[in-house]
Amino acid sequence: MTQTMTGRRERKKAQTRQALASAALRLFTERGFDNVGVKEVADAADVSLTTLFNYFPSKEALVFEEDKDLESALVDAVRSRPQEQSVLQALHDHLIRTRTHLRANDPLFTLIEATPALRDYAHRMWLRHERALSDAISEATGLPADSVAVTGLARFTLDTPAVARRCADPVAAIGELFDLLSHGWSIAGLADPDDNPKPAAG
Repeated sequence: MTQTMTGRRERKKAQTRQALASAALRLFTERGFDNVGVKEVADAADVSLTTLFNYFPSKEALVFEEDKDLESALVDAVRSRPQEQSVLQALHDHLIRTRTHLRANDPLFTLIEATPALRDYAHRMWLRHERALSDAISEATGLPADSVAVTGLARFTLDTPAVARRCADPVAAIGELFDLLSHGWSIAGLADPDDNPKPAAG
């Protein structure tokens, strides 16, 4: 009986959270993020303002309801990859699977791009996962979590979707970006012919 009640409670919470997120996206898309108050979102989802803030700590958070799942999925992509697969390939494949659905013509993407507060929040939210991802990469490679290689790969991975979404073919863009990371600037024709940096003038 206890398990049944717990299951019902969790389903109810999930339904309430989804109702709030759906109401927020609809209102924000129709009228603009800055023109809608959180009380209106709560009313549209038929819950109290207190309940809204129990699920979402801020107005911006209403747009990013999957925030908590993003970090665990990133970490799991590294830790649960097949033994023969590199960390770099695992992260590439994860981004292809999960981060290319938000195209430039997607209403949510349009809303975020049109709203400075949401753009800033999205950037901060995504980069908050850098430490957890760095730790996972460190465990997988044996390199220190604060090393340039580890933190650089974590940051590169987290920034890649924002670059790819602005391209006509996000999947191809992710592939190109990871190729660049794997093989260096030479594949883009940007390295010196002798692959050595030119000395500074003077």
